[in-house]
Amino acid sequence: MRTPGEDLAALRSGLGRTAFTVPELWPFYTSTTDGRITPEVEAEHATLSLYGLHQQSQSRPMHKRGITIGTALRTLHRSERYSEEAVDARVAAAVHTTSAAALVYRLRGLVTQLRSVEQPLDYDRLLQDIQRWASPGTRQQVRRDWGLAYHSWSARTGNPAAPKTP
Repeated sequence: MRTPGEDLAALRSGLGRTAFTVPELWPFYTSTTDGRITPEVEAEHATLSLYGLHQQSQSRPMHKRGITIGTALRTLHRSERYSEEAVDARVAAAVHTTSAAALVYRLRGLVTQLRSVEQPLDYDRLLQDIQRWASPGTRQQVRRDWGLAYHSWSARTGNPAAPKTP
């Protein structure tokens, strides 16, 4: 039996690599496949690897249902650990990508920053978003959802809306 640390190391070993090229990740896949690498399988591989990176050295779970990537990134933007301009630039670089692979590459740096401020996110939702990134039509919907969450404002207070507490 493997320890949780070994499992996280196995997940992280998939960073920057193609699905099914890392045998340590095989036990974690749940997507069905007919022997071909599909966008769904690639998205699952990427999400597992990003989660392994995010959870590394964290004492509390970095997967929290209901916290979208846009909401998590808004918290990062307001964290004061990084300049707002730097976070804005990284988020813009991610959302302007046109391929899922480029998106995942950009998310890797953002997830590292989210880890540094101990901000969890919903990895089930992120999996769906990465899967939807492959199609131009659904990519626009994902961008809109992320943008609305990242730039949300509270009409009552006139201040950026506070994210739901983890």
